[in-house]
Amino acid sequence: MPLVPMTEFLPRAKAEGFAVGQFNMNNLEFTKAITEAAMEEQSPFIFGVSEGAIKYMGLEYAVAMARVAAEESGLPIALHLDHGSSFEIVMKCIRAGFTSVMFDGSHLPLEENIRLTKKVVEAAHAVGVSVEGELGTIGGVEDDLSVDDEDAMLAKPEEAIRFWKETGVDALAIAVGTAHGMYKGEPRIRYEIIQEVASQIDVPIVLHGGSGVPDEAIRRSIELGVGKINVNTENQVAMTKTIREIFARDEKVYDPRKYLGPAKEAMKEVVRSKIRLFGSNGKA
Repeated sequence: MPLVPMTEFLPRAKAEGFAVGQFNMNNLEFTKAITEAAMEEQSPFIFGVSEGAIKYMGLEYAVAMARVAAEESGLPIALHLDHGSSFEIVMKCIRAGFTSVMFDGSHLPLEENIRLTKKVVEAAHAVGVSVEGELGTIGGVEDDLSVDDEDAMLAKPEEAIRFWKETGVDALAIAVGTAHGMYKGEPRIRYEIIQEVASQIDVPIVLHGGSGVPDEAIRRSIELGVGKINVNTENQVAMTKTIREIFARDEKVYDPRKYLGPAKEAMKEVVRSKIRLFGSNGKA
């Protein structure tokens, strides 16, 4: 089937109490690992593509790989711009074939974030593309995005509710204590923020920084209204760990297929475990 917007499955996720994973696409091995795991689990999912990944892979290559994955798998798959930094990059991705976009105005004053996000929503919805907005600042490092822990800022529930009402986004990312990258300690998720906001808006909450969050914390977050969870670092770590182990065992290995193949399988198991944890298996 063709690529779809997130509105194809996120309303059901909120209604039925499960979450759909966004797994970032960084190259062919990531693409195949994510798709194969989702096919075996019969789960919808979201390909997340950051601006850094677009620079690395090329916009057209990213769209082409996602389209092939959607057509061959028969699954509902959204191709989503992750942390779009400007109206211009959002429009460029929509024109290229992305079916979902995130405009990240979280670093802007609230009024400006609302104004620009609303502008993105109006343009995207006109062509059937879903939109994610963000409020509050999520710490950690992901691609070109870096926020010191002391600069991270939790979302204010009343502002998040107002933001959704005025922008009409299809999913709302709010800073609740998670961070991009792997955690040095256990994250302290502010469940009360999730619960207050989720109970007052019609769309799912998005949890960024889903790598390394304890399973029980993920389950509780979903119960309270999280319907989209982003995972990237755990796949990167699984891939790199596998390749390092292969090179450590045999320094004569030079055929990329001999180490990228096992690395793909390692990522596939990460994705499979997340799909089952999120409860999206069997929901395609």
